[in-house]
Amino acid sequence: MTLKLTRRAFAAASMAAMSLGAPALADGHQVLDSLHFIIPGGAGGGWDGTARGTGEALTGAGLVGTASYENMSGGGGGKAIGFMIENAESNHGTLMVNSTPIVIRSLTGVFPHNFRDLTLVAGTIGDYAAIVVGKDSPINSMADLLAAYDADPSKTAVGGGSVPGGMDHLVAAMVMEAAGKDALGVKYIPYDAGGKAMAALLSGEIAALSTGFSEAVDLANAGEVKIIGVTSDERVAAAPDAMTMKEQGIDTSFVNWRGFFGVPGLPADKLAMYQDAIIKMYDTPEWESVRARNGWVNIHNSGDDFKAFLENQEQVIGDLMKKLGFL
Repeated sequence: MTLKLTRRAFAAASMAAMSLGAPALADGHQVLDSLHFIIPGGAGGGWDGTARGTGEALTGAGLVGTASYENMSGGGGGKAIGFMIENAESNHGTLMVNSTPIVIRSLTGVFPHNFRDLTLVAGTIGDYAAIVVGKDSPINSMADLLAAYDADPSKTAVGGGSVPGGMDHLVAAMVMEAAGKDALGVKYIPYDAGGKAMAALLSGEIAALSTGFSEAVDLANAGEVKIIGVTSDERVAAAPDAMTMKEQGIDTSFVNWRGFFGVPGLPADKLAMYQDAIIKMYDTPEWESVRARNGWVNIHNSGDDFKAFLENQEQVIGDLMKKLGFL
């Protein structure tokens, strides 16, 4: 099962970013005095890493004076979105990080809002997905995982840091479907954010973990986990020994965007300042250090281009979830 539509959506986003022209060089001038990030999940997850990495680059490059962070788990991300909407007047200095799940969870009705209820600031990065196992697991490849699944599906649970039908679940289903298995037969165990899911993997509570590639890289490099499959078309430099799904005969690929949203009704001048800081960030060594460390792909689509990308993904993901039985 090749996710051509998903890849086309990603390519469209990349083309849209290129059409904006080359980013202006950071001139060393501070764009914002301070910036507060709302993170809809717990510590250690992809949202957490994206917000803190972005804040690290913006402040390190001198584009933002100070950055603060607030983890706000609950409702599959719905608590944070509700907070942004209900407290719009007093949070003009706040950005919320989100990603593909804001599309998935509105489609499934996990929360009543969607991306149209917020101010769209910019999509900033892409993060591949990965399937990982513990360092002492007898599983060393996707073929091993599939063999264990065939032998006993009930004892081959896959965990993830998202709700059933969420991003990590959907990726696991995509991979198993592409491998010729019944995606709905996969035993999926959800955890609140990637950190708790990784702890469950290391304790042996689950056989494998579906997670963001960036979340797995550090632990893999430290020898704590083994990455047995990545949803990239080619190997990623941050973990060159990790094989792609395609190399292992599983014809699927996927990249999860991440980006930032402001409160509804955000003043145009404030929105422009956020977008200016982000576009200047790309040409700083501070950002390149954060990006390379996490194995992220630069995707920049701002304002109307961001909206067009999200609307296209909403259609693509909705069709795929219907096919897999999630809708």
